[in-house]
Amino acid sequence: MFVEHQPILVRQGRLPPGCVAFVLFFLSLGQALHAQEVAIASPEPHATEIGLAVLRQGGNAVDAATAVAFTLAVTFPEAGNIGGGGFTTLYFDDEPMFLDYREVAPAAAFRDMYLDETGAVDSDASLTGHRAVGVPGTVAGLWAAHRRYGKLDWSSLLEPAIALAAKGFVVPQTLVDEIDYESERLNGAKSFFSYFGELRAGERFIQPELAKTLRRIAEQGARGFYCGETARLIAAEMQRGSGLVTEADLASYKVRWRTPLSFPWRGYEIVTAPLPSSGGLAIFQYLQMKEWLRDDFIGLEHNSVQYIHLKAEIEKRIFEDRASFLGDADFVDVPVDRLMDMERLAERAATIEVSSISPTASSKSVREPIHTTHFSILDSQGNAVSNTYTLNASFGSGVVVRGAGFLLNNEMDDFSAAPNEPNYYGVVGDEANAIAPGKRMLSSMSPTLLLRDDEVAMALGAMGGSTIFTTVYQMISNMLEFGMSAEDAQAATRVHHQLLPKDLITYSPTTPLAPATIEALRARGYRVEPHSYEYGNVQLIVREEDGSLTAVSDPRFGGASAVITLPDD
Repeated sequence: MFVEHQPILVRQGRLPPGCVAFVLFFLSLGQALHAQEVAIASPEPHATEIGLAVLRQGGNAVDAATAVAFTLAVTFPEAGNIGGGGFTTLYFDDEPMFLDYREVAPAAAFRDMYLDETGAVDSDASLTGHRAVGVPGTVAGLWAAHRRYGKLDWSSLLEPAIALAAKGFVVPQTLVDEIDYESERLNGAKSFFSYFGELRAGERFIQPELAKTLRRIAEQGARGFYCGETARLIAAEMQRGSGLVTEADLASYKVRWRTPLSFPWRGYEIVTAPLPSSGGLAIFQYLQMKEWLRDDFIGLEHNSVQYIHLKAEIEKRIFEDRASFLGDADFVDVPVDRLMDMERLAERAATIEVSSISPTASSKSVREPIHTTHFSILDSQGNAVSNTYTLNASFGSGVVVRGAGFLLNNEMDDFSAAPNEPNYYGVVGDEANAIAPGKRMLSSMSPTLLLRDDEVAMALGAMGGSTIFTTVYQMISNMLEFGMSAEDAQAATRVHHQLLPKDLITYSPTTPLAPATIEALRARGYRVEPHSYEYGNVQLIVREEDGSLTAVSDPRFGGASAVITLPDD
């Protein structure tokens, strides 16, 4: 499955000012480069600095993405990972592509594995501990992207992450706060607290076992994870906790190169995620139904009462379709053409109640944990990477692989444990998303690119489970319909509705709706509350019509974004 390649030598050099000293050896400025802007937006400063170093060195967007993703596995353990999976939307050499490295159910998984003897769902079993773990895809995904598009030596791109794991990084308060927030859920995951329980803000966190694991991956490529020592350690950890992932599951894992979902909208080509993500289809349905209702939206102010009401009505129908039809199209017959049919969407839009709340269908809500993470990269040749990957819940299953030092996902919770039973995020699904061996679980991850005149005009994505695609299309709307700057679009209040809980509208806790708006929505019959967690963490790159770049990290979180100009020949 894995093919080795000959390394390309990388010269030594320097990282940008302010980067940690022990990775100074990594950057090379020896290659001749054109004076052109490049951009990165990521959720963590070390990752952004290291990604910029790769671009300065002459690497392309995939080279930078490789370094950024492995760095996040060290410095952003709540969501950055090698024990999870994700999606990448790429634009390379003027061609859009989509890489699916989503986790899969182990061979021993079965449809009713989370039902107790009474037939009730044991939600804890799919959320925390060894039986919640799906077969990881991250390392295979990063390897596959680099094999196809990378320029620089694979092993050199992992050196900064290895150094950060071996020599440590200073723990931010946000990481300590996240551990505290998740401590009750992870109470039974003893290995988690043995690795992460003593972290203190301002102190250095050293991860020697993770450094050795990353070294094996650096030297052996994906085989360093899916075969040999690392695979044995994962299988042994699974046996300790009655988990299902085996060495055979790991050895048989395969990524999928897929055709992205692409469609024109208001002078742009939107390139986004196909199944097994529900996100791209949701973005398409939202924007198209909004077009059918254009007359009803005319003159409405951003986040006005009527605007939010119409948005919620559209979202109700999107989440109905998600719950009823969507799953891994490699396993089930998903009527994608019908769900994207313009006549059907017009009919769906026509059922929207313009002045009142339409009835809620008799389905239950869906769950999907919140702590994915996203980064966006644009290189000097116009190539772009929009990458979203995840452990699912923050810190995933809480299971740390002993001897290997990394967390494993709890992505099995993204399946429908039983028809219409809600997951962690309150989202429901039906038989299309039922558990089956080797099947990919449905996701909302929506790494997205917007093209204008065959150039990347926007790269973005988000975290937040079922709020991911509602955040992405709000960002698109903020900029393209309301004319907001990238900064204002990021800062604007976000509003979310997902069918169930019934008639519930939530908003960004740190940027709330106006009190008068809340009261007016309540007068219409809505429940209006701050969302239970802050969501989005959007990492955005915008190319203006004059060609200049802007990169903006979500102001609600601690990300880092930068635009730099590479030197002349």
